[in-house]
Amino acid sequence: MKVLVLGGGGREHALIWKLSQNPEVNALYCIPGNGGICEQAICADIPLTDFRAIMQFVRVYEIDFTVVGPEQPLVDGIVDAFQAERLPIFGPMRRAARLEGSKIFAKQLMQKYGIPTAAFGAFDQYADARRYLDALPEGPVVVKADGLAAGKGSLVCPDKASARQALEQLMQDRIFQEAGSRVVIEEFMEGEEASLFVLTDGTDYVTLLPAQDFKRVYDNDQGKNTGGMGSYAPTPFVTPPVYQTVIRTIVEPTLEALQREGIVYRGVLYCGLMLTADGPRVVEFNCRFGDPETQVVLPLLETDLLEMLMAIQRGELRRIKVRNRSGAAVCVVLASGGYPDAYEKGKVIQGLDQVPDDVLIFHAGTQKVGERLVTSGGRVLGVTALEENLEKAVNKVYQAVDKISFEKMHYRRDIARKAIEFLKQQSATASEENESIN
Repeated sequence: MKVLVLGGGGREHALIWKLSQNPEVNALYCIPGNGGICEQAICADIPLTDFRAIMQFVRVYEIDFTVVGPEQPLVDGIVDAFQAERLPIFGPMRRAARLEGSKIFAKQLMQKYGIPTAAFGAFDQYADARRYLDALPEGPVVVKADGLAAGKGSLVCPDKASARQALEQLMQDRIFQEAGSRVVIEEFMEGEEASLFVLTDGTDYVTLLPAQDFKRVYDNDQGKNTGGMGSYAPTPFVTPPVYQTVIRTIVEPTLEALQREGIVYRGVLYCGLMLTADGPRVVEFNCRFGDPETQVVLPLLETDLLEMLMAIQRGELRRIKVRNRSGAAVCVVLASGGYPDAYEKGKVIQGLDQVPDDVLIFHAGTQKVGERLVTSGGRVLGVTALEENLEKAVNKVYQAVDKISFEKMHYRRDIARKAIEFLKQQSATASEENESIN
């Protein structure tokens, strides 16, 4: 069987790695791929915007199944184009992908169907947005670009002065081009964030292990938002009662809302959550696997991924039972100096041959230049370690990170640290309760 993955980041490398485990897969392809993916798949340098060329590639190479990694092709309608030509593909259609492609559409859907999220206002005129902002009480606020901005379009502002500046950057300076022509201004939510991948065929659904992503560029959640500086799974903050609440108040109502709106949603529904004191609320929805959460969730998944994705495409997800391995996985992203702002490319990457074989290296912004591997993006590598518990996985991943280097390499040093402290506190509390009982 021949499988094509669209995209060229760490998420796509993780997808390639997982799909390769299916014994029926005898050839893997990737468009455009990267320096690491090209060692496991045949890569082709075709723009992801050129649907006609991609479909021609599928026909020429007799691809049996295509998996879409990034959000832009989904929002632009690549699944619709493939289905019109009767070419098997995994991902939601254009109308369904609006759930990520438009923050305003998603917020209005949640408002209409009572799905818990932050209070908000939506605007397409700067003056109206400014008046709304000025009328809010002093305090933190979140300003979001309506369209896609590579995971960087959500600006958390500590006060109204910074929120006004964010509005100007989005709507007047157009730092994210047309993505910021419309904005959402919403209340700031406090709590722990979590990510839950819901896989659905439009009728039935399954969930993968809940993960936690680290968006800010610096330790202790400081600095600008990025595409993600690390992740781990499973997150202890999503306890069994919290998970059941998420299912009851968010997942099932959202899937029902889509059905009532006449939207057939087949693919990944990424639920970005904030676990507030008043219960879980939606931060955002995405229409694809998250990055870097995919790099920890898939290594813990025992169920065959290709079997799951093809069952969704055929509308037969009810036949699939999800199995996960025990333990924990932690991913640390190694980024170029300066990211998410301007950064240099072409830095030689060293030390990968020193990383233990049981640590996974997922390439994101890399390319081969002769025999050398060099940086070619903001997020360069995702280093993932699996262990029997979270603390051991953290120690293992950072030991591996210490062996890798490139000029101006940057990474966060606190991935999953708060979760480890939370688990220790839980253990101490349980011990005290046991002692009091005895």
